[in-house]
Amino acid sequence: MKKFDSAAPYIASFIILRRGTKIAMILRKNTNWMDGYYGLPAGKVEWGETFSLAVAREAFEEAGVKVSAKDIEFRHAAHRHSEDTDWVDMYFEANEWSGDPFNAEQHKSEELKWLDLSNLPENVVPSQRAALEHVVKGISYSEYGW
Repeated sequence: MKKFDSAAPYIASFIILRRGTKIAMILRKNTNWMDGYYGLPAGKVEWGETFSLAVAREAFEEAGVKVSAKDIEFRHAAHRHSEDTDWVDMYFEANEWSGDPFNAEQHKSEELKWLDLSNLPENVVPSQRAALEHVVKGISYSEYGW
């Protein structure tokens, strides 16, 4: 018998690295999900890891930059529904970082590119595009795919 009948969504943390009007996005490949689409550096939050530690880890693993928890700000939370599971997506923006962002996971991404936030290409992960539109408008919560 289950103790609780509550949802158990996956949690992902996303980092926004911004230079003026441009943000760092990674062109996905060899991941079996949204390959050929641009996405923010991001990943699942691991057991026992805070959202901010997860986003700092992913910034380093995917973009090669060091981000301190004190240098990030919460921007958006999205409750996302997909066909196989539900997600809580946490978006943070780095106020500063050390290192120059680059494609640090070449086996999982084609390139890291600085894209204009006001003119993103068509091949941006749709849920991330929606979240970024909310970030631009200052909206801190959304639901996607329900």
